[in-house]
Amino acid sequence: MQGMSFPAGTPRDIIDLWYRETARAASLPDIRQRFAALGSDLVVNSPDEFGAQIRSELVRWSKVVRDAHIKAVD
Repeated sequence: MQGMSFPAGTPRDIIDLWYRETARAASLPDIRQRFAALGSDLVVNSPDEFGAQIRSELVRWSKVVRDAHIKAVD
């Protein structure tokens, strides 16, 4: 999973502009072909969908780390 994130407090109209332009670029055939050539499945989620996915992954991987007793390294 890859995506773009912005600092807290970024105005929603700026986030929406980035989303629209990213979605537009991702719909171009040459861009889709380049990603496919790299073995990547190009998916463009809305900012809200991406945020929900991040929150879901945070819950999932936090549990993995806790259950495995993984500690931070200095």
